[in-house]
Amino acid sequence: MVTPSSTRQVVKSAARSAQNETLTAAGRAGFVARGVVYVLIGALALRVALGTGGESADRQGALAQVAEQPFGRVMLWALVVGFASMALWRGTRAVRTRGPRRKAGSRVLDGGRAAFYAFVCWTTAVYAAGGGQGSSGNEQSQDGTASALKLSYGQVLVGSAGCLLIGIGGVLAVRAALSRFMKQLDTATMSRRTKQVVTALGVAGGVARGVVFAAAGIFILVAAVRFDPAEAKGVDATLRSFTQTPAGPWLLIAVAIGLILFGVFSFASARWRRL
Repeated sequence: MVTPSSTRQVVKSAARSAQNETLTAAGRAGFVARGVVYVLIGALALRVALGTGGESADRQGALAQVAEQPFGRVMLWALVVGFASMALWRGTRAVRTRGPRRKAGSRVLDGGRAAFYAFVCWTTAVYAAGGGQGSSGNEQSQDGTASALKLSYGQVLVGSAGCLLIGIGGVLAVRAALSRFMKQLDTATMSRRTKQVVTALGVAGGVARGVVFAAAGIFILVAAVRFDPAEAKGVDATLRSFTQTPAGPWLLIAVAIGLILFGVFSFASARWRRL
């Protein structure tokens, strides 16, 4: 006999299942969008290292590359949807109470990532709507640093931000080197060969991403110590600075390939990530 109570339970179960499927689809779309951007940034950085391109090797440069393709405008709006989906998925993870208990630190990290992807979604939407690139990532970094340095204890604030970014980069690189990311993937459905390839992609790509974060943090820290916002660098200028090391363009080539691999790993995450 079907009772009103059992009917309500069925409806709630169906609604919960639909919600989970929506969030899963949102997360997968977000990882695909992230992968596209990282592959393009890595490719642009590789062209810079080889001396065959002068485009900005950052998110703005990646969006410009997308816009130049056939149906580029449609592709840009697809990225907007992808970043919005990632922001939704991360935000839900930060506040959702159902499911396994999660530490407060993990929730805070997801909340921060949700805010970041919401910002990326907004800037991508502005670009897709014809708003143009605006100032470069390097100019934005220097302008933001200059504004922060003008505040009370601004030097301490900027220095702390630099140290935080260095720490984030270090953690990303170490976690990647230790293959911690594999715990988040459904490895049971992978073949042995696929698991080896995905692991290699995650390690190489994650370490490269961590290096870029840490390097950008070092420049911000130097800007604070010297009280000179011109020392701060965006992603493009940070990547180009690798060519000034004793390793010359080879370090940038290695990092660029790593970023491309991280983009491919993001596609793998879209397929096998436990969401």
